[in-house]
Amino acid sequence: MAPRIGPAQLVFYGLAFLGLIFALGEVRQQLGGSDTSLSSYVRSGVAGNLEGASPGLTDAVAEPVESMAGRGLPGALRPYGNPLRAPNTVMTQDYGVGTHAPAEIWGAVDLALDGDGDGLADPEGSWDQPVYATHSGVVTTTPNSYPAGNHIWVSNDEYRTGYAHLSGFAVRNGQTVRQGELIGYIGSTGMSSGPHLDYQVWVKQGDGWVNVNPLEFGALEPAP
Repeated sequence: MAPRIGPAQLVFYGLAFLGLIFALGEVRQQLGGSDTSLSSYVRSGVAGNLEGASPGLTDAVAEPVESMAGRGLPGALRPYGNPLRAPNTVMTQDYGVGTHAPAEIWGAVDLALDGDGDGLADPEGSWDQPVYATHSGVVTTTPNSYPAGNHIWVSNDEYRTGYAHLSGFAVRNGQTVRQGELIGYIGSTGMSSGPHLDYQVWVKQGDGWVNVNPLEFGALEPAP
């Protein structure tokens, strides 16, 4: 025979049930007013603990790293355009001649700026002017090398471009850059007679790299 529940017990159970409903409502209201997502935790918790860290470190935590596949590739993998991105660019030495011979080793074009409109390279107008990556890839910086001075490679699986005699770097070693990003500044470091950019293009063939004429990749054409 089941036990009988008296009036006092019914009142007790009823109050307990109402208390449970009230407590659940309070919890739900508190949760509804808070941002409990994982991304919020990363931003306010992890990134917040990185105050005072080097620039860009907190951004790397708060935002996912962008893959090369999302950078307009594969078109941007192929070098194209003027690395100085300036309409007053002049070529001071052609491919495969002078110090650029033999072309299979030293092939490059030398570029500078005409700052006074006479059609010739202007040293004062060329110093410290910006140099841009002509394709997407990973940066390798070499300071104070010989004969290239401050030098940058931008490399991917198919192409690499060289930028020599720079006055300084705007990127760090191992950094991934997009086509058109600033990477350095025109200088005269290494074996150089004046401020200019020595610009090379190499194509991957088999297990090696082949030096090719940058003019075939639009080195004097407007950059995309």
